[in-house]
Amino acid sequence: MLFGSSGIRRRYDETLIGLALQVGKAVGAKASRVTIGRDTRLTGQLMSAAFCAGALGAGARIYDGGIAPTPSVAYSGRKTDAACMITASHNPEPYNGMKLFNPDGSSFSAAQQQEVEETLADIPWGDWKKQGTSTRSYPVKEHSNAIASKIQVKEGLKVLVDCGNGAGSVITPGLLSMMGTKTYAVNANISGTFSRPSEPLPEHLPYIPSLIARTGSECAVIHDGDADRMMAFDRNGKFIQGDTLLILFAKYLGAKQVVTTYDASMAIEEVAEVRRTPVGDAFVSEQLLRWGDFGGEPSGAWIFPQISRCPDGPYAAALLCEIAGEWDLSSEIASIPGYPLLRRSLELENAHDLLYALGAVNPTDGIRIEEEDGWCLIRASGTEPRIRFTAEGKSMDIAKELLRKGEEMVRIIRKEVKP
Repeated sequence: MLFGSSGIRRRYDETLIGLALQVGKAVGAKASRVTIGRDTRLTGQLMSAAFCAGALGAGARIYDGGIAPTPSVAYSGRKTDAACMITASHNPEPYNGMKLFNPDGSSFSAAQQQEVEETLADIPWGDWKKQGTSTRSYPVKEHSNAIASKIQVKEGLKVLVDCGNGAGSVITPGLLSMMGTKTYAVNANISGTFSRPSEPLPEHLPYIPSLIARTGSECAVIHDGDADRMMAFDRNGKFIQGDTLLILFAKYLGAKQVVTTYDASMAIEEVAEVRRTPVGDAFVSEQLLRWGDFGGEPSGAWIFPQISRCPDGPYAAALLCEIAGEWDLSSEIASIPGYPLLRRSLELENAHDLLYALGAVNPTDGIRIEEEDGWCLIRASGTEPRIRFTAEGKSMDIAKELLRKGEEMVRIIRKEVKP
């Protein structure tokens, strides 16, 4: 199975390069015009060249955006038949991969992914007279202008931006400055390596509170490697949990119908009608095609259908700045309902086998323990060899007990399943 919960992602090696060539050929055989971009990883240029070679060999016309965030590439892809982002998102630098998008910014559906997988080996190379062509495109400029036309930020608002040396470096600092903020940017050079772990978790960002205090910023916005994610801190240096951000955005936007994942807090159901999907932004995006006016997942992937059905970190960053200019962000966050929620992960090479043994139909969807006052979700990561646990309860004791039950189920089944 090539596709995980967010595209194709694996450690870089010659097999991945060959796969990029084959996927490019499969996409180019169906889409006559293809937008492509890449994040800042050292392997990105080679991966992009391999994908483009396959698409050109299939006769497609390539619009190459160079280094650009995933949401910028997806937004620019509205003018073509498909888009491909070369990225491993928040994974470490040795990883790379591909995300495929439709013109409306939605990820390739499960059916489209299956079609790509089934046709990889069957598509012939085009005749020498039917080769494709390539031209430069400018997705960052297009995306920036679109965001600036929809969001108004208070003039002079101070904001700290940490791009994690990823693709957000080429858009978010400049975008927020263009919109009138006083922007302080860190980790915004595109050196090809990450000065901190790319996933925007609080434990990876211990220096942010002191930088907020030093700069007097009203908030801080944080990106992962391809800037499809955005997490944040308030002016007091407090990390804003993803479940809280989900509710904050829904309240500010006046969203009545929200799509989120099975691992999101039950508190969202107190402010909007909710439909849930398996974990993974592609599932949220697919549901938003049919229902809902805002969606996201607690990992920091926020989808605003008014601009695109791709998770949009730069749009979310600008929107948070707009909110910070209109509301007392810290007070608003304090008023948002919430319950004790615990998240843990366990590194296991045979994570998928263990979930099957526990009775999961799909390991990355996982299994969910439901009780009257809480729940626990046990699932295999779609991007790493890990089992992830999420537990929530109406009290901390309930959440801890549900987490213990989930971990105990895995401990018992590990004894029965050979690695």
